Amino acid sequence: MGYKSSTAGQRLAALAHRQHGVVSIRQLQRLGYSHKSVRQAAAAGRLHRLNHGVYAVGHTNLSLQGRCLAGVLASGPRALLSHFSAGWLLGLIATRPIPVHVTTPIPRKRRASVRIHRSETLIDADRTLEQGIPVTSVARTALDLAAAVRFGTLRRLIRRSEELEAFDLADFRSVLARNRGHRGALPLERALDIYEPLRLTRSELEREFLRLIERVGLPRPSTAFNVAGYELDVYWPDLRFAVEIDVYATHGGHESFEQDRRRGEDLKLAGVELTRVTGRRLEREPQQVVDRLRRLLDQRRQQLTASAIVATARRSSRSLGGP
Repeated sequence: MGYKSSTAGQRLAALAHRQHGVVSIRQLQRLGYSHKSVRQAAAAGRLHRLNHGVYAVGHTNLSLQGRCLAGVLASGPRALLSHFSAGWLLGLIATRPIPVHVTTPIPRKRRASVRIHRSETLIDADRTLEQGIPVTSVARTALDLAAAVRFGTLRRLIRRSEELEAFDLADFRSVLARNRGHRGALPLERALDIYEPLRLTRSELEREFLRLIERVGLPRPSTAFNVAGYELDVYWPDLRFAVEIDVYATHGGHESFEQDRRRGEDLKLAGVELTRVTGRRLEREPQQVVDRLRRLLDQRRQQLTASAIVATARRSSRSLGGP
């Protein structure tokens, strides 16, 4: 079939529109183009060779998405956009996706402007489609980037996946289970630690916290104490100091978030100092929690003592006729 076939031309235009202006030689052949007609189109400037078996249609002024897809198409039918390029496409990082990173399950020859990685552990669950481009899943992308970025950057990109509602702990666990030897496995496992479910319920955490306070000899607090209309988990009335056992699940939704901030303000206006202890910290670093609590209680005691001294001095000054 010749290039001038109007039907073939229309199909090609539609395909190029869906694929950011790029097509592969295999796709051209499925549309009915022969090697000869492809060469003729290239000579006439209607097709522009970008890489091995990949062409731009009409012009080479490609978007970043087009350049990414061209790299994937040049790397074989099972290739996936990956690493920094995948992170950019999925919205996890802002790093420019060029040079294009691609991962394939089978060995591939080097391609111009494409960094090819090989992985034998890729499965269908590691594949997704974003803006029409085959790309590694969020979890697999995080694993690959975990071996190449700072730990803080890794934590931020995982938080970004939460914001995009693309975070699935089960997916991350599956990727880690299949890639224990990957250089990114250990840092990714560390970054995910905060997302693992708590061992204890909230009420169990409160009881454990009280046992911990008693064991280290800190003053025994009141529980379920009401101040300014709020019931406090743990409270020292003489110090007007409260501890809230904070569990992430109790703060879901915008309304809860707003109420929580209002609660903190109301207690501060009532003269109550409030600190929060997360359930995760209480489970995993109890000694550090009580050590810091001891310091906070001592600091609060000193603040109240200093305030009392100032108040006494002012009363004494007024009684002596001072200003």
